[in-house]
Amino acid sequence: MTALPGETPGTDDAPAEDAPAAPAPGGGADGPSPDGPTAGPDAAEAQEAAAGGAAGADAVDVVAEAASASSAEPPEAVEESAKTEKPSEAANSSVASADGSAAEETSEASADGSDTAEGSADDSETAEGSADAAAAAELSEAQAELAAQRELRERIEKRKAEKAAPISAGGGLSGTAADLLAAVRAVESGEKAGTAFFARTAPAPAPAPASPRPDPAAAQPPRPAVPEVPAQQAASPEALEAVRAVLAQGGAPEALARPAVDALGEQAAELLRTDPWHLLAVSGVRPEQADGFARALLGSECGPDDGRRTAALVGRLLEQAALRGHTALDAAAVRTALAGHAVRDPDAAVLNAVEEGVALLFGEGGDAEPDETDAEDGEQDEDGVREADPTADADAAPVRMFLGLDRYALAEESLADGLARLVNTCEKTADWTEAAAGAPSPSAAELIRTVASAGLVVHSGGEAARAEPAALIAAARGLGLRALGAAHSEDGRRRLAAATGDPATAVTLAGLLSGAQGPGRDEDGALALDLLVVLDAPQLDVEGAAVLVEALADGARLVLSGDPGVLGSAGAGRVFADVLAARACPQVVSRTPDPGPIGELISGIGIGELNQVDAPGKEVVIVPVRDAGEAVHRTVQLVADSVPRAFSIPAEETQVITVGHGGAAGTRALNEALKQRLNPGPGRFGGFDPGDRVVHVPAPGRAVPGVVRSADGEGLHLDCGGVPVVVPQERVESSVRHGWALSAHQAAGMRWPAAVVVLPGDAAQGLSRPWVYTAFGRGERHLSVVHGADRALPHAVAEVPAQERTTRLRPLLEALLTPDAASPTG
Repeated sequence: MTALPGETPGTDDAPAEDAPAAPAPGGGADGPSPDGPTAGPDAAEAQEAAAGGAAGADAVDVVAEAASASSAEPPEAVEESAKTEKPSEAANSSVASADGSAAEETSEASADGSDTAEGSADDSETAEGSADAAAAAELSEAQAELAAQRELRERIEKRKAEKAAPISAGGGLSGTAADLLAAVRAVESGEKAGTAFFARTAPAPAPAPASPRPDPAAAQPPRPAVPEVPAQQAASPEALEAVRAVLAQGGAPEALARPAVDALGEQAAELLRTDPWHLLAVSGVRPEQADGFARALLGSECGPDDGRRTAALVGRLLEQAALRGHTALDAAAVRTALAGHAVRDPDAAVLNAVEEGVALLFGEGGDAEPDETDAEDGEQDEDGVREADPTADADAAPVRMFLGLDRYALAEESLADGLARLVNTCEKTADWTEAAAGAPSPSAAELIRTVASAGLVVHSGGEAARAEPAALIAAARGLGLRALGAAHSEDGRRRLAAATGDPATAVTLAGLLSGAQGPGRDEDGALALDLLVVLDAPQLDVEGAAVLVEALADGARLVLSGDPGVLGSAGAGRVFADVLAARACPQVVSRTPDPGPIGELISGIGIGELNQVDAPGKEVVIVPVRDAGEAVHRTVQLVADSVPRAFSIPAEETQVITVGHGGAAGTRALNEALKQRLNPGPGRFGGFDPGDRVVHVPAPGRAVPGVVRSADGEGLHLDCGGVPVVVPQERVESSVRHGWALSAHQAAGMRWPAAVVVLPGDAAQGLSRPWVYTAFGRGERHLSVVHGADRALPHAVAEVPAQERTTRLRPLLEALLTPDAASPTG
């Protein structure tokens, strides 16, 4: 049969446009629509909620006209108008929309935190700035490079000194990662109770002491699962009241008080009073709204080049970039975006942000590690800064300057150091010959032999290849090693446990790091493991990976296993792809193909081909539709009637996947229609009823499917894969959504017996090869495609690859690891 025709009968849509260029910082030119974007990728809603558009037309020209140091009567910042108002009235006009949009978008961004990996096609517009801004950037480029080179030399010398000494576990983290590790160690040592870090949590059993070499034959039962309720410290009434007063003075809605305290802490009122642009830390607040708030508080004291404003804008641009997966941005692109926000001196704004600690400056290219003789070439001024010899550097490669947030910069450096530590401290003389001989497949045997002589290994393959890490874990435990597998989701953990035949060998990554699952920690605070296999490794973001690697002891082995064709992590970074590209360790590519018509279809998509597949058992079915309304109708029909009748797959085991959250066929519209058909009810528990399928987002980047069981004064009670979860009442709106329909990012790392993928006609700009590959691969036995995208689908598969992400992990690994690190005998 023809699995996916290039055209749908009855449509006249033109071919889809070419793939958009990689986005520059600053977001698209259009702000969010009331229902969220309908043509953007899954990340668009969370991205727009946090950004609302950052550069281009969304900068609002009136800001450039009115935000001067001497202006006392600012115009409205949201709607262009010829009228002028008093400062308080203008601020109220500029921020008033946040009452209805920012507060809603804040909860939406939190609840859809797993969809922050792709940017919109409009992002590339910010790469084009005015000629004046470009000239100004070039004039001070030399100064920026000199300052950066001084910093780079200091970093290089420090790194050289560190290379000479062994890298100890636990010493390379800072910021959030260090706080998390310190909290875990404090709880395990008995220094502090778990309640010291969480306002409300279920008591967790104390970790059992880890023996040096426990007998794997005596499998220990898994620990009782702890409800995943990362309750945050409740804001004090005094702090909320103080913030409300400041917001009222600036004309901002009181609804922003709690999000402001959550983002800025108990001192939010004082911070906002002294630096009103801190309001940009609240998700959903746009620059023009913060400008109006600042003018109302500061009057003529503020202007477009106010250092507080420019620093906040730089931080916001970098946060936006992180939502799209970047850990750093080209400094020139940041300057261009700042010019779009009416900053007259973008270069000075960038340097100010670096001096204020908002961003870190990095260099890439050129002579990264100058020889000692370089100091003799050229003269030094009175401050000791060497003046470069233009003739000597004429042929040198230019140095590209990048800006990044310190949390991601430190995480990437810590991760690179930790991976190098694992590579260098592993015992590479182990003999696993007999274990490899008993492997169930040649690819499994190759993986076992490779891991025997390497501390870090990358394993890639499709769904069928998951049997190979399972065989590795079983072989290692047979040799007396403490081996464990960690999956991205509870569904992945169950599938791994089924493959190994031992539930004690499989955990979720979140459960392992929290201590709720796994062997616990040793006396040094490291995980009591000799071998850890991480499945679904493409879902690892850089901060999570840094915490994980930091928790592994010297000499432990780490295997990163996953399918490189799926969508990347929801958080910033591209850990799996960077480790692959750096060739930092041995790589094992599975030769085990995914079986059946669905496997054949997915294999073709992975290489950019939308092939015809023979599906005699109707494993793949195409349902053409004309518009979004028909798409919703046919989707409900498939889930409620057709799939259960034809394949005996109940509706609760069929997952609907669509491109975006908004629009006439987005997740919200589909979930509303599916609830009316499958579990109608008044939604008396915050919009939910017992039996509703939901997705719980306990933290950004994690989407946990579940079912509503009940609700009481404690909160909403969910069953998430057999694990009871209680979501406090104040967090239900921001972290729980109906889950009959998910985005592809939310569905990554999980599989269902049947999947229904909805492609409405307005989804063209949200389609890419990784998106199609991920969505189509979620069904085990059956795949239905509700197809209204016409020729945009084959175009996306053939022409729209994964969006590039700007990261620093690859060059860091290439600098730390020697070329023979990729050899299992190196």
